[in-house]
Order: sequence, then C-alpha cells, then structure tokens
Amino acid sequence: MNTPYDTATPSDVERDQTSIAPDVKLGRNVKLSKFINLYGCEIGDDTRIGPFVEIQKRATIGRRCKISSHTFICEGVTIEDRVFIGHGVTFINDSYPRATTAEGDLQTENDWRVEPTRVRAGASIGSGATILSNVTIGENTIVGAGSVVTRDTPANAIVAGNPAKLLRYLPTSDERAHEQR
Repeated sequence: MNTPYDTATPSDVERDQTSIAPDVKLGRNVKLSKFINLYGCEIGDDTRIGPFVEIQKRATIGRRCKISSHTFICEGVTIEDRVFIGHGVTFINDSYPRATTAEGDLQTENDWRVEPTRVRAGASIGSGATILSNVTIGENTIVGAGSVVTRDTPANAIVAGNPAKLLRYLPTSDERAHEQR
C-alpha cells in the first residue's frame, strides 16, 4: 500500500492501523485509507474513505463518494451517490442525547431511537460542517464549510452559516451555457 488510497477489503487491510468489522459491506473498487473505523455499514462502488473516518452500523454510503479525513458518520445516515464530504464533518442522530435514563442508569441502545439523516445525490458538504438529525440535504446542494444544518435544504442550493441558510441557487445548465457565450 503505497498511495493514500488503495483498493482494500476487510481481510487485506493492516489490522493494527484500521478497524473494519466483518459485517461491513464494501462495493467494488472501494479505496480505504489507514486509521479508519467501519462497522455494520455499507459502502458503494468506487467510493474513497480518508483517514481517521468512523462510519457506524446501519449507515449507508453510495457509489462514487469521497469521504474526507476526520469525518464521523453515525448510525441512521444515508449518503446517496456522488456525494463529497469534506474534512471533519460530523453527523448527529439524536436530538436530545443523554448519558443516563430518568432513573440514573446508563442508557443502552434500547433507551433511544435513531433519527435519520439523508444526503441526496451529488451534494457537497464543506469541511467542519455539522449535520443534525432528521435532516435531508437536497440533491446537488453545497453546504458551506463550518455550517450547522438544522433543517432540510432544497435541491441545487448553496447554504451556509449557523444555522445554515439559503444563500442562492446553483445556476442551471442552460444558465451556465449562456454565461460561457
């Protein structure tokens, strides 16, 4: 393994530098960096996963995605095809996290419900963004670096800020062709 991204399967990645559980489903030509933690997730064909990424169980990553370093993708997140995720992006799956139950016992999986998040095809999420639960990021939408997405975003939009707000829509292919004339 001489390049930052090499085609790998759970059986041929160095165990002391990468943690890939046997229940991970990897598509064809998935490229994995060292120092990642994958368990119970599914990753589509031709996707690249950077170093220091964790992808939890019941998370799904589509085909031809790029997940940059230091990103956390928790249970309940669905990322569709051709999505770019920048460095240090964090997904959230619980609106009201607590360590203990009302009785003071440590919570278990049975004490809370996963809240889903979806990133539609072709979207790009800038470095350092936080994506809250129960949110859908629209197709081809660009989320600005450092943004906090607290609600659904429309397709073909540019959103940024805390909380993320619509800045403008991306030009259509007709508008781009007109600008090039």
